[in-house]
Parts: sequence; structure tokens; C-alpha cells
Amino acid sequence: MLTDLILASLHHLLLFGFIAMLVTESVLLRGKLDGAALKRLAGVDAGYGMTATLLLVVGILRLLYGAKGWNYYLHNPWFHAKITLFILAAILSAWPTIRFLRWRKALKADPAFLPPAGEAATLARIVRFELLMVAVIFVCAAAMARYGMF
Repeated sequence: MLTDLILASLHHLLLFGFIAMLVTESVLLRGKLDGAALKRLAGVDAGYGMTATLLLVVGILRLLYGAKGWNYYLHNPWFHAKITLFILAAILSAWPTIRFLRWRKALKADPAFLPPAGEAATLARIVRFELLMVAVIFVCAAAMARYGMF
């Protein structure tokens, strides 16, 4: 039971960190994108990727060593919906990550580099959509914990 408590707590803490980084990206993309903001974006996005990876690892550990057991999740459609959304968000997040890395490279080559406003606006919409997906993941998680069927 202690293992389950530790894993569940770690999973939730990582999720809040994950959300905080997405919100930070969204806020940075709304403001003026100068060199300092571009560096922060790249750093926050790296933290976002690490947190997402750890969140997935801890989630897998919960499946294997948590109190409910693998079988509970395997037959729970809400779990499948939650994982599908997480994977879709991860795939979608590749676009901003690639752009942030390109921006950082361009900034190193030219300290006066500023990304196109339209591109920044597109990335802001993607990040906000990822946040919406996380909100739906929360709903799926609540349903998963309470209901085994749709």
C-alpha cells in the first residue's frame, strides 16, 4: 500500500509540473518573443519533455505495482482513452519542440533573431490545445477511477 501511495503521489505531482510547464509555454508565447524569452521557451520545453517522460514511467510503474493491478487498467476503457489522449498530446507537442529548437539555433547564429509572429501564434494555439487535452485527461482519470465501462 505504501508503494501505491508513493507512486500515486509522484504521478500527481509530476502531472502538476507538466501542466505548469505547458501554462508557462502558453504565457511566454503570448508575450514579446525576444532572445531571453526564446531561451526560456527552449528550457521550459526541455523540462516539459522530461516531466512527460517521467510521468509516463511512473504511470507504467503504477500499472505494474499499484494497488489496482494491471488487469483493472487493461479492461478499463477510460484508461485507454486517457492513454490515447496522452499519446496524441505527445505527438502534437513535437511541432512546438522542433520550432523552439530551430529558434534557439537561429538565435545563436543571429542574436537579433525574432520568430515570425504568425508562427508564434500557431504554436500558442497548439500549446493551448494540449492544455485542453490535459483537461480531458483529468476527466478520463476521474471516470477511470470510478467506472469500469463507458
